[in-house]
Amino acid sequence: MLRSDRRGRRRGGASRVGVAAVAWTALLATAACGGTTRDENAEPEDRGGPTGEADPDAPLRDDLVVAFLPKQVNNPYFTVADGGGETAVGEFGGEYKESGPTEASASSQVSHVNTLSQQGTDVIALAANDPNAVCGALDSARDAGARVVTFDSDTNPGCRDLFVNQATAEDIARTQVELIAEQIGGEGEVAILSATPNATNQNAWIALMEEELAAPEYADIELVTVAYGNDEDEKSFQETQGLLRSYPDLAGIISPTTVGLAAAARYLSGSEFQGEVALTGLGTPNQMREYVHDGTVESFALWDPAELGYLAAYAGAALASGQITGAEGETFTAGELGDYTIGADGVVVLGPPTVFEEGNVDDYDF
Repeated sequence: MLRSDRRGRRRGGASRVGVAAVAWTALLATAACGGTTRDENAEPEDRGGPTGEADPDAPLRDDLVVAFLPKQVNNPYFTVADGGGETAVGEFGGEYKESGPTEASASSQVSHVNTLSQQGTDVIALAANDPNAVCGALDSARDAGARVVTFDSDTNPGCRDLFVNQATAEDIARTQVELIAEQIGGEGEVAILSATPNATNQNAWIALMEEELAAPEYADIELVTVAYGNDEDEKSFQETQGLLRSYPDLAGIISPTTVGLAAAARYLSGSEFQGEVALTGLGTPNQMREYVHDGTVESFALWDPAELGYLAAYAGAALASGQITGAEGETFTAGELGDYTIGADGVVVLGPPTVFEEGNVDDYDF
């Protein structure tokens, strides 16, 4: 069972989501209601948008086919996130599917979207590798009746119905800057080890981290470079090694990606830099526990990815059942997580990130 200390912050105070039999180490048809009418010649950011009338009292359909399309199917983070989606789909009686590429490239998801559309999928829950590359395929899927919910990493807003965000980008960026500043004593050179150059969420967080680092309280911290490990373990490992060779005075590394953080920790733990170069970012307790206990990593942050997938599934079901259209201000209930309100640009926020450290990392199992 998963544990989350966000229970007290959830709307409605509901209990946390249980995802049975999800192995964090494992690497791995009817038209929807309330479809949108859109101009085929419009630009992606101008197409789509909520139409029709929402019926908040409409029951969730129990015949929905819900497919999760992660950035890559062999990414442990998405194994857990998609598992949360599967739990939700089981609760409302739908049919769950997972489909996706084995590498997180910009165009790798297009064929999977096309296949799901041809199969008459009602809800496609997508973590986008690129904000634009998959838009054409998503347009076709929505025209065929699918409702599209992005989660973790967004497309252009015109290409989907809702985006389920882990936390506000500002909260995520601020948390990582605060953690690295504390660990390096407020001064020194830092580098960022990101995922792919086009990852929507990564780039948004990096831009906000740069803004945060420009504040007076961080005047003695210099961001020297941003490196990319492409969300691949070995490349992230090599990029960490390269950063330390290129910047001998490097005081710390921020890696806002679970794959990159774990790979960087593995490199540091077996090197002369363990305990000398600080490392923080976004990771899971199960990936990072040993590195916290051996002194490689002092603290890091994340949200519960199972809850993220769970919320995405319920958001998609609410859309496909006609409870919501995706308009700002509409509300829906996401099972055990309680009630959520749709914000501007069709964004639903799960909640603030949690910081993990020596005192609490063993309390979580994901």
